[in-house]
Amino acid sequence: MPHPSLTIFAELPLKERLFVRGRLASAPLEALAARAEGARLLDVGCGHGVLVALLAAGSPGRRVVGIDPDERKIAWARASVGRLPNVELRGCTIETLAAEQPGEFDTVLVADVLYLLAADAWQPFLRAAHNLLRPGGRLVLKEAEDDGSWRVRKALLQEQLMVRLLRRTHSSGAVGFAPRALLEAAIRDAGFAIEETVPLARGYSTPHLLIVGRR
Repeated sequence: MPHPSLTIFAELPLKERLFVRGRLASAPLEALAARAEGARLLDVGCGHGVLVALLAAGSPGRRVVGIDPDERKIAWARASVGRLPNVELRGCTIETLAAEQPGEFDTVLVADVLYLLAADAWQPFLRAAHNLLRPGGRLVLKEAEDDGSWRVRKALLQEQLMVRLLRRTHSSGAVGFAPRALLEAAIRDAGFAIEETVPLARGYSTPHLLIVGRR
């Protein structure tokens, strides 16, 4: 049976529905959604809005904002999950939103964004996430970690295909995965206290890593 959240995307063209289905099947997004706290939630790099759907559908008391600099994906998200009354979608960067709405969110969620950024862009990005959170707010971040396994080699080839050839994913020019210790250090350097680090590779062909931090 299809996941219930997929019904939100039923009106999209087949190519986009297949992309959404693949995204949900290939990443532990439900584990991120389960760790969201509060009523004001932000999904950074929301793409088509799969995580937004998990956060917003059936939760009318929540206000879920999704942002992505890729206007193509925001358009698909607006045509589907954007129809929910508790969802807002914007084509912008995290730095732009942080300048406009500091301290506005209870949870900031980031799924598979840092690997597309150059190393010198990590701290501005993570500090913007910190600034968007209220005091005591939660960061829920998922990346693929470079654990030296076959999974990371497979994931890198896959992402090179998505970014360089198919152009389904936009990059700042970087495509690469970092070791766990480097990810944790970057999050701490941005001002977060790490509460949880959970490897979620089991059952997937990508070495997913979930890190939860507190402002």
